[in-house]
Amino acid sequence: MRPQEYHRRRFLKTAAGAVATATAGPYVWTGSAARAEAPNERLGVAAVGVGPRGVAISRQAGNLGDMVAVCDVDSDAAGRFAQHYDGKPDTCADYRKLLDRKDVDVLIVGTPDHWHTKICIDAMKAGKDVYCEKPLTLTIDEGKLIEKVVRETGAVLQVGTQQRTDYNRWFLEAVAIARSGRLGKKLNALVSIGAAPVRGERQGPFPPADPPASLDWDFWQGPAPERPFTPNRVGWNFRWFWEYSGGQVTDWGIHHSDIALWALGAEESGPEEIEGEGQFPPGVPDDFDLNAVLEGRQELPAIYTVFMHFDCKLRFAGGHTINLVSRQNEIILEGDQGRIRVNRGGLTGRPIEEIRANAADHDWLNEEVTRLYRGMRLTNHMGNFFDCVKDRKLPIADVFTHNRAMEIAHTANIAMLLRRKLRWDPQRREFKDDAQANAHAIVSREQRKPWTIEA
Repeated sequence: MRPQEYHRRRFLKTAAGAVATATAGPYVWTGSAARAEAPNERLGVAAVGVGPRGVAISRQAGNLGDMVAVCDVDSDAAGRFAQHYDGKPDTCADYRKLLDRKDVDVLIVGTPDHWHTKICIDAMKAGKDVYCEKPLTLTIDEGKLIEKVVRETGAVLQVGTQQRTDYNRWFLEAVAIARSGRLGKKLNALVSIGAAPVRGERQGPFPPADPPASLDWDFWQGPAPERPFTPNRVGWNFRWFWEYSGGQVTDWGIHHSDIALWALGAEESGPEEIEGEGQFPPGVPDDFDLNAVLEGRQELPAIYTVFMHFDCKLRFAGGHTINLVSRQNEIILEGDQGRIRVNRGGLTGRPIEEIRANAADHDWLNEEVTRLYRGMRLTNHMGNFFDCVKDRKLPIADVFTHNRAMEIAHTANIAMLLRRKLRWDPQRREFKDDAQANAHAIVSREQRKPWTIEA
């Protein structure tokens, strides 16, 4: 299906009528497709990948739309999910069977990471909108391909970095405070993420076994290299294998690096230098300390009333090298005039205490959060996705800024593997004069046929 061929519930708008909101930066969302149905008509939803996380996000979508189909390479998982809806959704193992269905408007993707890019691209090219769990990509080049397809199709793609929306606005407030200049002009961010499971549970080697009768192991692997089945490769533990994930750096790290970049006004840029150390037990690192120096002096977007320039540094600390408090998953934003700490438990620090104690400052913060949210209705993450599908707006967790945060995580993993400092060009989105780094598998890797990504 050509990108312009949308199903019966869409029609094409002219360029003059199609332009929607601009993001906080150079990305202007044209949203070429718009919905013809009444605003209160419920969308048709299909779930792809219904492990524990996939179940959670798909049920959220099922509360807002009509769940018409569920797809999983494990037929038992698909069946259990369908029973939550009294068995009404159709079940299948091949997501491609969903792409031509006229009753499917949106796909909710909760698969392991190595499937994200291909399913998203295939769905958008078929005229569907997509909500996909983070991390969106397995490689740097996958991010560029997804951006290309989003621009070509006008599809709405919401990434599951829920800290941009959920958790009582604490992260939004932290970003607004940092960007306002209240913490000072020179900002640093310390990103701490929790330790991975103990090594004995994931170090291996694991003996091969026969896959369950309900699981299509070949399909589960998809574009990843073929490996013998072992129960340790599926479920939550897929995150500890390079074939499928980037470990804690991309899994939890992307949540916090996304917020940190946003707070520092660098969400449309990236690192100039990145270095760090990590321990590999084998597989992905479970103990690391990373430092990234962001590109030059960032000017805040014109949408904000305060204009600042930042000299920024972003530091990650993870795993067993940090103390117990830091292992709680948190972001510390600090400048020469103040310091705040934010995680999913709350936002603390003298600057936010002073704002909460002053009615005028509190009103100011509410206005800044609204600006930060691009003037859209403040709702939860899935709610924002459904709003944007109907209004053809750029969702709050958009692919473009997400990929900038992903480039922090991906380049950090490469720096640890190569054991040296790397220089990155945020504009060209490649390493500077470094053939070895640019040839790394985390930049681009071959996909197993027939599951190659076509964009």
